[in-house]
Amino acid sequence: MSDKVTVRAEAERLFAFFKAAGALPVDADLLQPAETLLDLYGEDIRARAYVTQDPDRGEMMLRPDFTVPVVQMHMEHGGEPARYTYLGEVFRKQQAGSGRATEYLQVGYELFDREDPERADAEVFALFAEVLSPLGLRPATGDIGILTAAVQTLRTTERRKGALMRHIWRPRRFRALLDRFTGRVAPDPARIALLAKVAANGADAVLDGAGPEIGLRSRADILARIIHLQQDAAEPPISKGEAELLDAILSIRETLANAHQHLHDITVDLPGLAPSIERMARRMDALERAGILVDDLPFEASYGRTTMEYYDGFVFGFMAEGRPDLPPVASGGRYDALTRVLGRGQEIPAVGGVVRPELVQQLREGLA
Repeated sequence: MSDKVTVRAEAERLFAFFKAAGALPVDADLLQPAETLLDLYGEDIRARAYVTQDPDRGEMMLRPDFTVPVVQMHMEHGGEPARYTYLGEVFRKQQAGSGRATEYLQVGYELFDREDPERADAEVFALFAEVLSPLGLRPATGDIGILTAAVQTLRTTERRKGALMRHIWRPRRFRALLDRFTGRVAPDPARIALLAKVAANGADAVLDGAGPEIGLRSRADILARIIHLQQDAAEPPISKGEAELLDAILSIRETLANAHQHLHDITVDLPGLAPSIERMARRMDALERAGILVDDLPFEASYGRTTMEYYDGFVFGFMAEGRPDLPPVASGGRYDALTRVLGRGQEIPAVGGVVRPELVQQLREGLA
């Protein structure tokens, strides 16, 4: 009980800090409609959230985070600009034996501001850096927007680019798709055999000989999938040069200033990156004005790809040095696309972050 009381006190301290920075305190229901979260993240969310059934409201999930309900609230009732903060429990399923908490407090800060998104990025990052400064944490930054821009510049089909975009947050699947689209791995023999049968006998004949239809996919769905496979097989591979440039971007891990120069050089071959690199430069200027030492700030182009599915721009985190057993003490980033999805035709640039007060308290005790 005393541990929970101590962590709650730390959470209240963080909450007070964000309120003092001008944020309006808000809350969200513990039970969230599963439909909204499934629409956003797909069925994968079931492996990470606790699902229950309500007689009137249907399928519900214990709140996995605050960002989605706060965005919904703002898009329905909020003014501009707006700053919010919150404190409450979130619930996450963990892998068996991981030892990670399935219920913990989360304190967050969200900023909705269309006037100067790069200044907003800097404001949020600087606030988290300030409140966590006594702990000596290691910061990390990245930019999902650069990765999405790089994919969009590829000279290939929209369907292939769409598949890569969907899996930016799943690095292994992304790599497998890129290797297939570039021809760096041999095509799946079963797929080759299927397409050969379709070419020889027609798709309808192949389906007729496949046995009874089992599962949720209709015959029309399967035929459409076969057509897509045929079309993709006829497309030329993504060029070796473009694939190498994408690999070079994904491998960048340097200081922010050096990373910017490296990416600026890549725009010679991928001019579609230029707007993202210009935003990066404006963000660097805003970070410097906010008192952040940009020359020393780490940047990893792949940072945030495994844990931050709704972030689509600047991303950041703060980790404890020498404690690989701990998850990030704080993390955050920009999620403009989420406001478009939840805004019902409206949108506003938005950026925010969350901090884990029990990890802050744990590290404070270690410093005592």
